[in-house]
Amino acid sequence: MTSALGTATNTEDDLTGALYHQVQSFYAHQMQLLDSGRVDSWAETFTEEGVFETDTTGAVEGRETIRRAAGAAQQALRAKGMRHRHWLGMVDVRVAGADQLEVRSYALVLAIAPGGPATVHVSTTCDDELVREDGRWRVRRRVVHRDDIEAGEG
Repeated sequence: MTSALGTATNTEDDLTGALYHQVQSFYAHQMQLLDSGRVDSWAETFTEEGVFETDTTGAVEGRETIRRAAGAAQQALRAKGMRHRHWLGMVDVRVAGADQLEVRSYALVLAIAPGGPATVHVSTTCDDELVREDGRWRVRRRVVHRDDIEAGEG
């Protein structure tokens, strides 16, 4: 099967339950860092030359630039009294090489106002290239596509 990012395929021997669990744990930790406002720690989950790209913001390149952009977004949320929660599911992991994975997931971003209900802020797909550096998984490239934006509209 070809992933959205490239041509990585899985055989029964490629993707073990332990590896899938590592990926799930990586995303749980990464999203909780972001949602708790720990932007510096969240940015460390990207490679030094990492890329974060969305339909609406374009590509942000480099860990420090990603850190600054995420920090500004967190400040804007706090100024509005809002909180976000990221929920990833339907995680499809493809082995792309030694210590390299291609991962596609669906992501919901929930918005929570003080005293208000949680609402779906945005629904997206998330295509990641993960690499293992110093024994840790990191994002080399993340491409987020909003479901409410047609391709090429962003």
